[in-house]
Amino acid sequence: MTNVQVAGVTVDTRHFINGERVASDETFANTSPIDASPLGEISRGGQREVDMAVAAARAAFPGWAATSPRDRAAIMHKIADLVEERVTELANVETMDNGALLRSHLRGVMPRVAHNFRFFADYLVNDLGHPDFETRGHNNHVSWDPSGVAALITPWNAPLMLATWKIAPALAAGDTVVLKPAEWTPLTASLLADITVEAGLPAGVFNVVQGYGKEAGASLVAHPGLSRISFTGSVPTAKSIARAAADNLTPCSFELGGKSPCIVMEDADLELAATLAVEQYDNAGQVCLSGTRILVHESIADAFAEAFKAKVASLRQGDPRDLETDIGPQVHRVHFERIKGFVDRAKDGGANIVFGGQPNDELGGLYFSPTLVKNPDVDSEIVTQEIFGPVLTMQTFTTDDELVAMANGTEFGLAAILVSGNREHADVIAKQLVAGTIWVNCFFVRDLRAPFGGSKKSGVGREGGTWSFDFYADVKNTVVSPNGWKE
Repeated sequence: MTNVQVAGVTVDTRHFINGERVASDETFANTSPIDASPLGEISRGGQREVDMAVAAARAAFPGWAATSPRDRAAIMHKIADLVEERVTELANVETMDNGALLRSHLRGVMPRVAHNFRFFADYLVNDLGHPDFETRGHNNHVSWDPSGVAALITPWNAPLMLATWKIAPALAAGDTVVLKPAEWTPLTASLLADITVEAGLPAGVFNVVQGYGKEAGASLVAHPGLSRISFTGSVPTAKSIARAAADNLTPCSFELGGKSPCIVMEDADLELAATLAVEQYDNAGQVCLSGTRILVHESIADAFAEAFKAKVASLRQGDPRDLETDIGPQVHRVHFERIKGFVDRAKDGGANIVFGGQPNDELGGLYFSPTLVKNPDVDSEIVTQEIFGPVLTMQTFTTDDELVAMANGTEFGLAAILVSGNREHADVIAKQLVAGTIWVNCFFVRDLRAPFGGSKKSGVGREGGTWSFDFYADVKNTVVSPNGWKE
């Protein structure tokens, strides 16, 4: 079977290579985390399919690289138009595939997919550039040249949106793309392939190879025909990719794990602090940017905990297709058991579980209750390791020095949330936090003009605006002498 029906939408389960559908001899099963219902058998790629896709991308590269920025941008705007026409279809399929809220997909995630294409198309035409400058009478001109084939490996927590954070700037830069979506959530990548055909993207410019990381992913990142590798996922996988890429000196961009602090200062607005803390359960805790370590000043800890607990109690957990649902299931049984293992080990170690701490028995399946662990040991794994589920910890501090040490006390540095009533004090603390993004009295405000990425083991490189083009393009400086001209 090459096509399946998911939420009333026809999805092709084959790879997309050189503008055509390609089947594999083997397949893997795809099931919905909502109710474990089968969604289809997906073509399982490996070296053969990777070689085909890279060859197609390399063959298409000269033509796409020579396409003018305005013509590239026009096709990307057409892709965005088609995404907007199909928001409902894309949202329903992705909710079935990864269990995230249909409400979020309809209102924010899928519209953001279209925005990703529009933003980088417009940035290419209107904003990418550097002023010429002079060196001893010589003119320096900076330009961004297409680099080649970009391999993009994307995660399952927001499959299409996070993929297009990479696809859009790569295409805008003039690169061709081979996308390897996460094996747990491959469906909307296949729908995007159909959209690119309708939008007029030339064959071979965008390719999709499905499969497992150890097969299709490993073959892809080791391929000598690549010019760039961009990966979003775990630290261990990034290390494996870096080792494979090193043989070919293929440049890599990594957006990796997070264990971010959500800091509540003594003078914080408690209502705002509790509201922001509850938002850390978004997408069932499966958000890399989440402030999973709540650090609250000792003097207001009890009042904050009371306000926070009351807000959590009002959350509705259930079927993500219901627009009234606030928290859905975890994405996969393997991941569910990983989350449960963290919590079980914490309980075995005597951790104080304020609420949650177990699967939601009323719902069964892959639904894990929102959980808060109070005052765990600062060196415990539940504090230092990324859980990627609806599990938060709460610890107290008394001094700024103690706070900063705790906030920076993990191997990660992706983000931080700071809730404070004093601008000057907030600025002092924010400057000491090691993180790629810091939100002060807010959360998840994301502008594609801004740099995005992590410090320490949370990543290598930055995405967004010119930073994306710096990665996907070859940045060139042309120095022109005033001498030697005959005209």
